[in-house]
Amino acid sequence: MNTVLRALTLLTGVCVSHTAFPDTVPGGLYVAELPAHVQRATYEGRPVLLLDGKAIVGIPLAAAPGSHTLQVVDADGAAHGLAFTVVPKQYPEQRLTIENPRMVNPDPRDLERIRSESARMRAGYLSYEPADVTRLRPFVMPLEGITSSPFGYRRILNDQPRNPHSGLDIAAPEGTPVAAPAPGKVSLTGNFYFNGRTVFVDHGQGLVTMYCHLSKINASEGQDLQRGEVLGLVGATGRATGPHLHWSVSLNGNRVDPEQVIALLAQ
Repeated sequence: MNTVLRALTLLTGVCVSHTAFPDTVPGGLYVAELPAHVQRATYEGRPVLLLDGKAIVGIPLAAAPGSHTLQVVDADGAAHGLAFTVVPKQYPEQRLTIENPRMVNPDPRDLERIRSESARMRAGYLSYEPADVTRLRPFVMPLEGITSSPFGYRRILNDQPRNPHSGLDIAAPEGTPVAAPAPGKVSLTGNFYFNGRTVFVDHGQGLVTMYCHLSKINASEGQDLQRGEVLGLVGATGRATGPHLHWSVSLNGNRVDPEQVIALLAQ
């Protein structure tokens, strides 16, 4: 993947290089190469993943184009702002027909369950554990299959606009094993209204992956997974039009394009 490297300077005069893919877009990554004395970095108040001397920042799909700031803290505890630019991206539209109308417009009796499950999943995405992230490479696909719905597509369900697609849909036969793309700990499992049977894996420092619509869950909360270890089987539970895996990748609480993360952590 082509990258663009530019030199930026903090107010302190510290030189920092940054990488775009090829531009930093909503739902994409911003990567800054940091001096050795930088101890931590935050974006929108949340700590970001630091690996190999780089800050790896997840940009939300709802991010406004324009100037954004990465806050870095040096060894003396002084904070400095590093400005970078998010450029607009128009994701394609995707129209889907859902046979069960309650999966598009839930009944009032469904809403309490949905709110409770959404709160649990939000907490899962916001997890931050100071784990050893050097083991993340290589970060690999959880299964082989056909991409049936790419990341970021603007979803129209039964002619009604819904939130953009926050993951990658991979179509595969029911029962196909789904494997962990890198070491991590199972942080949440459940059978949720929209997502069906679901597994969350916390890989450390705000990198969290989610696997849903599974026919079977093969992992339990608190379990340590190794790269390639099976965590579940492809299914069509929850709001699904056929057997597939919906795979989300989250960085510092924001869902990002899984293919960009794979490309960055390929080696």
